[in-house]
Amino acid sequence: MRIFVIAGEPSGDSLGAAVMAGLRALVPDIRFDGVGGAKMQAEGLTSRFPMDELSVMGLAEIAPKYFHLKRRIRECADAVLADPPDLLLTIDSPDFCLRVAGLVKQRSDIRTVHYVAPTVWAWRPKRAEKMARVIDHVLALFPFEPPYMQRAGMACDFVGHPVVTEPVATTEEVASFRARHGIGEAPLLLVLPGSRRGEVAKLGPIFSDVLARAKAAHPDLRLVLPAADHVAQTVQDMVATWPVPPIVLDPRGVDRTTFAAEKRAAFKAADVALAASGTVSLELAAAATPMVIAYDMHWLTRRIIQRMLLTDTVTLVNLVSDTRTIPEFIADDCRAELIAPAITGVLETPQAQLSAMALTMDRLGKTGEAPGLRAARAILDRL
Repeated sequence: MRIFVIAGEPSGDSLGAAVMAGLRALVPDIRFDGVGGAKMQAEGLTSRFPMDELSVMGLAEIAPKYFHLKRRIRECADAVLADPPDLLLTIDSPDFCLRVAGLVKQRSDIRTVHYVAPTVWAWRPKRAEKMARVIDHVLALFPFEPPYMQRAGMACDFVGHPVVTEPVATTEEVASFRARHGIGEAPLLLVLPGSRRGEVAKLGPIFSDVLARAKAAHPDLRLVLPAADHVAQTVQDMVATWPVPPIVLDPRGVDRTTFAAEKRAAFKAADVALAASGTVSLELAAAATPMVIAYDMHWLTRRIIQRMLLTDTVTLVNLVSDTRTIPEFIADDCRAELIAPAITGVLETPQAQLSAMALTMDRLGKTGEAPGLRAARAILDRL
């Protein structure tokens, strides 16, 4: 068996490596071709070109590379058609991957599988119908997604979310982290303003005000902020002006494995987190860390999203657990005078959140087979 697989960003590389390992466990002589990063290459893929060529986000960033990306789309499609595999497996990165699948479907009946369903349950539901023209089978990360894909005409299997396989800090690692940073038994607030410069710049002043209010209500409160590598300097410059400076975990010049362990310890050690909206809510749930979600954006983006949004919550823990226990303050509600009291409330009564987070992890596959193996079985079962 031979599979052509394409991933375009680090998260897709992780998913790809896991499903490749699962497929190899079930079909030992399987062969892979395509495009992927270091993790997929460690599983036996020789990437046709560097995956980071595809890791581009935002219109301003894509525009200068448009024609190059278009050539890479054609190159991948031509490679699939020249030596047809048993299936084409594309992973996330829909702007690139679905265009490759479209070109392949125009000239063949090669089976196409896409890993990570589009968020049609949140906004732009018509994307599922467009996707169904070029994709036969979808592997979904969330248990509520298959009906949306099936209604559009695609086969779809929920295979679990990779967050359930991520390591969590031990009690000993948490104690060591608190001792190392002089935190002791003080309540600890984890600050997560995002991993993009635009997010950090937008949320920074709001978070600063929130933290000043939270500190006034809890004088012994300590703060810790793990910074993403590419925004570390931005974060350092920003917190230098905050009235309540946090401990900043700076990844620059630190071994990647060491920093990952330090970040895991911070997540587990925290009593509450203030986080930008996104998949980080699942990382917090995996660590059983209660949270408050806050997010703001450009005023025009606000208005567009508010008109298009189909759900009453954007927090994944709320959606998966079918509860609304995680307080969220989005767009017009992203104000310090609203957020700070919610942090106090969560610190005082975290029990409902802890139950919702445990339910979320269970529903995402914590107690079952690893998602990569489940994804591999789903591919082979429908092949």
